[in-house]
Amino acid sequence: MDLGISGKTALVSASSAGLGFATAAALAEAGCKTVISGRDEERLLHATSLIPDSVPIIADVSTIKGSQTLVQKAKSELGTNIDILVTNAGGPPAGNFETTNVDQYLSAIELNLMSVVAMCKETVPDMQEQQWGRILAITSISVRQPIPNIMLSNTARAGATGFLKTMALEVAPDGVTVNSIQPGLHATNRVLEVYGEENMDELAQSVPARKIGSAEDFGKIAAFLCSEHANFITGAAIPVAGGTYGGLQ
Repeated sequence: MDLGISGKTALVSASSAGLGFATAAALAEAGCKTVISGRDEERLLHATSLIPDSVPIIADVSTIKGSQTLVQKAKSELGTNIDILVTNAGGPPAGNFETTNVDQYLSAIELNLMSVVAMCKETVPDMQEQQWGRILAITSISVRQPIPNIMLSNTARAGATGFLKTMALEVAPDGVTVNSIQPGLHATNRVLEVYGEENMDELAQSVPARKIGSAEDFGKIAAFLCSEHANFITGAAIPVAGGTYGGLQ
C-alpha cells in the first residue's frame, strides 16, 4: 500500500533496535527520509546499514536536553523541518512499589514523559505552520492495564498519554495528528530483559493470540498511523498487543 508519505522527513528516537528500529525501517520503506538515533555508536551504524538512505544521530533521550538536541541535529542534518516524529525510549528499571525508591520516579518521568514533551515542543510548531504533521509515541499497553513489576514505566508512560491526548485537541485544526501506539509483548531485548528468555514460551501462552508479537509487524502499523490515510485518526491510544487488553474502552 502506498502510504502517501514518500518524500516526507521522519525522525524516530531510540531506533537502533527493537520497535523503534522496526518503525524507522517501515517509514523508510514508505519513502521517508528517515533519521534514526541511539546511544551506542556501533549498534546505530549497524542499524543505518540496514535502512537505505537513513541518517544516524547519536543521542540520549533520557534527558530533556538530550531530546531537544536530537531534534535540532536532525533538522540540521536534513536541512529542513521534521514532518513525522515518532517518540520512543527505553524503559526505566523494573520494580514494584516496595522496591522502587522515590528519587527513581523523577528520572523515569524525564525518560518516558519529558522526552516526549521536549521533542514535541521542538517539532510541532513547524508542523502547525506547514499545516501537516504526524506525532506518534510508542508507549505501552501498561498505560491501559498496568503490568506488574514495572511501576516506573506504568507511571511515566501514563503521563505521556495524557499529554499527547490533550495536545491532539489543540493541533488538530492545523492538520497535525497526535497518537500513541501501545505495544504489548513483542520480540525485543526489553521483553527478554524484564521477563527472561527462559520464560518466553510460557509468556506467549498468556497472550490471547498465543504468541509474542513481531517487531516488524508493529513497525508497519506504526507507519500506517503516520500515513496520509490516517489523517482522521488523532487523539487515539491504540493497543497492539494480541488481545492482551480486555477492556471495552
